[in-house]
Amino acid sequence: VQLQASGGGLVRAGGSLRLSCAASGSDFSRYTMAWFRQAPGKERLFVAGISWSGISTNYADSVKGRFTVSRDNAKNTVYLQMNTLKPEDTAVYYCAARYSIAEGVNSMGTFYTYWGQGTQVTVSS
Repeated sequence: VQLQASGGGLVRAGGSLRLSCAASGSDFSRYTMAWFRQAPGKERLFVAGISWSGISTNYADSVKGRFTVSRDNAKNTVYLQMNTLKPEDTAVYYCAARYSIAEGVNSMGTFYTYWGQGTQVTVSS
């Protein structure tokens, strides 16, 4: 599986962005998908994820109520809608995938097998 993240950019605080992660290969609908982010000089952190079925989602406390993860299995794409952005949301955002038909979404980076190249999100104050 190859992952291609896009949709990053520069936005003012309070604004919105939608990230997309397009996956190549087959069986996308059987993959748990997640978003992580890494700010300069900091560790990579879990942001949000969605199970293969779309039934289960998981969010970091810092983004709950502001970010929404979704997927379109017909398009082999997972999305991260980011609203009410804050300067502290500034980071490189990565999508990740793991073949898994279990419900629930693991927030550990080591769980995921495939990673995209990242897209920069910069939120100005």
